[in-house]
Amino acid sequence: MEFLDAPPQPHYFTPEHEQFRAGLRAFIAREITPFVDEWDEAETFPRALYERAAELGVQGLGYPEAYGGTPADLFHQLIVAEEFARCACGGVSASLNSHSIALPPILKAGSEAIRQRVIPPVLAGRRIAALAVTEPGGGSDVAHLRTRAVRDGDHYVVDGEKTFITSGMRADFITTAVRTDPSVPGAEGISVLVIDGDTPGLTRTALRKMGWWCSDTAHLRFDGCRVPVANLVGEEHRGFRVFMDNFNSERLFMAAQACGLAGVCLQEALDWTRQRQVSGSALSQRQVVRHKLMDMTVRIDAARALVYDLAWRIQHAQARPAQLVARACLAKVQATQALQFCADQAVQLLGGMGFMRGTKSERIYREVKVMMIGGGSEEVLKDLAARQLGV
Repeated sequence: MEFLDAPPQPHYFTPEHEQFRAGLRAFIAREITPFVDEWDEAETFPRALYERAAELGVQGLGYPEAYGGTPADLFHQLIVAEEFARCACGGVSASLNSHSIALPPILKAGSEAIRQRVIPPVLAGRRIAALAVTEPGGGSDVAHLRTRAVRDGDHYVVDGEKTFITSGMRADFITTAVRTDPSVPGAEGISVLVIDGDTPGLTRTALRKMGWWCSDTAHLRFDGCRVPVANLVGEEHRGFRVFMDNFNSERLFMAAQACGLAGVCLQEALDWTRQRQVSGSALSQRQVVRHKLMDMTVRIDAARALVYDLAWRIQHAQARPAQLVARACLAKVQATQALQFCADQAVQLLGGMGFMRGTKSERIYREVKVMMIGGGSEEVLKDLAARQLGV
């Protein structure tokens, strides 16, 4: 039972998919996995990794060739999530792939000028992009954000704060949710601005975290930042839907990654219990241990089946938009609950070693909660799914 080496499912993954997977797996094994302990302790990783990933085609996956991208389908994105999980360090994946939530609003709704200025250098790994939505008092509640952008000639003057921003310290471009019409409550009056990292009045504070230690996470403060009107993405006051669509893909990616991380926990627990001798026999031969391993397996299989089915439905437009939103929410809930269970069981089976830095399960155990909170907590997602389904 080598879970991580299970054969591909041909109705989802073609030979081309598997060729891409093999190249990415080799890259991660060579360029990332040997260094994650060092990077985690240093609370950073080399900026040069962005360009190395770009050379492999990872950064531009799914983007048009006109901007330096490589056309790809949704299952290529799932492969990225699954293979990055193998290094057992969510912080690397979070920061290295922050452009995957920062660029889609620009690609979807931005002017050709802003697309050309921002997207190519990010996909080439020369620049870093971040998404700034979350605020200190409102979490991911976009409809009630307070950061304001007031029009002043050919600029907006931006004042406010954002927090928990992945790549917030390093980002050269920050795709930011702002309120451009304070007279309109709720979702109306929200706009999307690209704020350059060197804009006067922008200050950044690094945040220390339970997990994702090597991920760059920041609190941002905008104090009279003058942002050109040309940096507006889409229509003024009509940015809410852009962000909502963005959340759906983020949740699917996180669900796939959670399945991958849970699989890493299962594999490490399996390897350990096979090697660990107790009273002359391998720990894996104890019935209670075998039950734990199978409990982990069935949870991963169930969550992954939900993720793959959802990806297929999205790719083939086989459900109404509201249903897809609900399924994305529930897939993330199911997958992160499976991750939580598997990380806990793996640490338990490893015993004292599970409490030691250097084991994959120890790091993943610390990172479980950010996976369960990021993109919307399970309480928020269950409520959103229920409303989408008319419950």
